[in-house]
Amino acid sequence: MPNEYEINELAKEESWRMFRIIGELVEGFDTLSGIEPAVTIYGSSRLKEDEELYAQTEEIAYKLGKLGFSIITGGGPGVMEAANKGALRAGVASVGLNIDLPEEQACNAYTNKSITFNHFFVRKVMLVKYATAFVIIPGGLGTLDELTEVLTLMQTLKIRPFPVILFSSQYWKGFLDWLKSYALARGFISEDDLNLLRVCDHPDEVTEAVQRWYTKHEVVGRKALPK
Repeated sequence: MPNEYEINELAKEESWRMFRIIGELVEGFDTLSGIEPAVTIYGSSRLKEDEELYAQTEEIAYKLGKLGFSIITGGGPGVMEAANKGALRAGVASVGLNIDLPEEQACNAYTNKSITFNHFFVRKVMLVKYATAFVIIPGGLGTLDELTEVLTLMQTLKIRPFPVILFSSQYWKGFLDWLKSYALARGFISEDDLNLLRVCDHPDEVTEAVQRWYTKHEVVGRKALPK
């Protein structure tokens, strides 16, 4: 059992952690103020530069940038690097919200605004707060976490609804089939929970979906869960 001194020291550490969290939030608000409209792009950090998806991601970010959207990513390699590269090429704010990890993930070289966070949940707040739309490029556990969190925030009305665009129908097919055949069939989700979820296979489809929502609040493109 910890003694009284150890308990007091632990309480002090927790108090200081609270201030560090507040400091990260303040830095995020100060750095990102005024970047709207912006699109957050999620996806795998393991994507290689010579893969087709890298070029497609860069093109998506470039086209969105030319329409006037800032691009926000998690700041790391792979999809994040490709998106920041496209944003920088388009001459818009290229934001990288990096996370301090044991593997020492470094912020990619294509950001012109960057922050490194110690706390995942603060980083998640910043990835969502300034977004006009979300583009989900194929990825792994982190990408799935970000996708489902965004959908949950919309479902619970914690954020206003935005288009959530899944890029690459082939990649997401199994996940969407599972949602429809199991989660929806059991009543664990409703169709309304996913009515802003769209699937695109070409960069132009992505940019059209984002632009139409931003200018007219029209949701276009293929529904994720067709009847």
